[in-house]
Amino acid sequence: MKIRSILAKPFAARIIKNRQKWEQKPVETQLAWMKKLLTQANKTQFGRDHHFSEISDYQSFQQAISIKDYEALRPYIERVVAGEPDILWKGKPLYFAKTSGTTSGIKYIPISKESIPFHINGARDALLSYVHETGKAAFLDNKLIFLSGSPEMEMKHGIHVGRLSGIVNHHVPAYLRSNQMPSYETNCMEDWEEKLDKIIDETIHQPMSLISGIPPWVQMYFDRIQARTGKKIKDVFPDFSMFVYGGVNFEPYRAKLFESIGKKIDSIETYPASEGFIAYQDTQTEEGLLLLLNSGVFYEFIPVEDYFKPNPRRLHIGEVELGVNYAVVMNTNAGLWGYSIGDTVKFVSREPYRIIVSGRIKHFISAFGEHVIGEEVEKAMQYAMQRQPEVELIEFTVAPQVSPPEGGLPYHEWLVEFAKKPSDMERFTQDIDQKLRELNVYYDDLITGNILQRLKIRDLQPNAFINYMKSQGKLGGQNKVPRLSNDREIAGRL
Repeated sequence: MKIRSILAKPFAARIIKNRQKWEQKPVETQLAWMKKLLTQANKTQFGRDHHFSEISDYQSFQQAISIKDYEALRPYIERVVAGEPDILWKGKPLYFAKTSGTTSGIKYIPISKESIPFHINGARDALLSYVHETGKAAFLDNKLIFLSGSPEMEMKHGIHVGRLSGIVNHHVPAYLRSNQMPSYETNCMEDWEEKLDKIIDETIHQPMSLISGIPPWVQMYFDRIQARTGKKIKDVFPDFSMFVYGGVNFEPYRAKLFESIGKKIDSIETYPASEGFIAYQDTQTEEGLLLLLNSGVFYEFIPVEDYFKPNPRRLHIGEVELGVNYAVVMNTNAGLWGYSIGDTVKFVSREPYRIIVSGRIKHFISAFGEHVIGEEVEKAMQYAMQRQPEVELIEFTVAPQVSPPEGGLPYHEWLVEFAKKPSDMERFTQDIDQKLRELNVYYDDLITGNILQRLKIRDLQPNAFINYMKSQGKLGGQNKVPRLSNDREIAGRL
């Protein structure tokens, strides 16, 4: 064992001991953060406009601060971007994480000197939780890679602006910096395919032990290595023992990814967002991700069925129930208030509070009132793949076909790129449809009532999704293909 893996174990024990303190007092921890955030932002423009000094409890908090998306918060954010201090949070942000929104164009999400440590420590603690639980730490001694966006940044009125993954790259702890790959120069390359080839040049002969990134882009990295070497990943990287991922549900990609690797390895799921590091997988034996309740965020949760009502129910952590779909709302120590991030989650445990990410509040199909969500289509796909285990998936998305050009009843079209196709496509389609009908009673009613016909699969050509993402300027990095659309915009381009 080398020095990193030796020191990691006592460090991990200390981190877990501190974590257990707030795990045992979740409601108290969250309400304390609510009060702390209000106190620290009391003299900001937003704090004065919303009478923070008069908020005394959660009820008055809800009355003072409404739920907002980016557009509602934009007038304040534009003032922050223009360089004004003390608008949403005291002083100016350290960074803006630049993201692309579907309706808002470019979004600038503030990251403050108070919030940046929590972004960094979330990833660190995910790894240390694994070390503490399993006793395995050797993966820290060799090379690690995070397939991410460019760390290069621009300046706006004295504030650095860049992608979240690039911002975080500047804060990799010194004790891991010498292990990190690829080189800074390679990481700054904007063309994803050129960058990927360069990453392979730099890593292919290195003792890679940890590989991290969004599964479809990691798969592309593996595919290119296999094309170059003719070998399984385990034979190229014999020390590879830890896969860290986030951003999408891993299950649709699992079979293909492990087939490429050639052996089973451990994995850790994380849930980072520009607004804050929300959760990570704290155990290899239980379902769900540990919600980080002591990380600079006061969370609220809206039942999905209430979300679009004029006055939706808002719940703090002590009021949530297991198995219910909630929209996530964040109030942060970077100055986001009542901010709906667009994700939906379900709680699978309350001791401690663990969640699964179930989808996006605006990514659904409800052309006829069925309101099919991401979690449901992914479970249906997983079911069909279990029934035909030879199937390997590259990517898929689902869209409604309201007016079929061939005539007949409308249907849901599943646009699927396979690495290995089903031996029986008809049965595969039936299995998906059957499972989706079990999961969504409204969809089942529409099929039974002859309002919709059974879903159809369109088998896409190789590289269909890569070519689509390239055409949108979103190839690689942290970009993801939406799992569901309520229109034909994506489907029409595939």
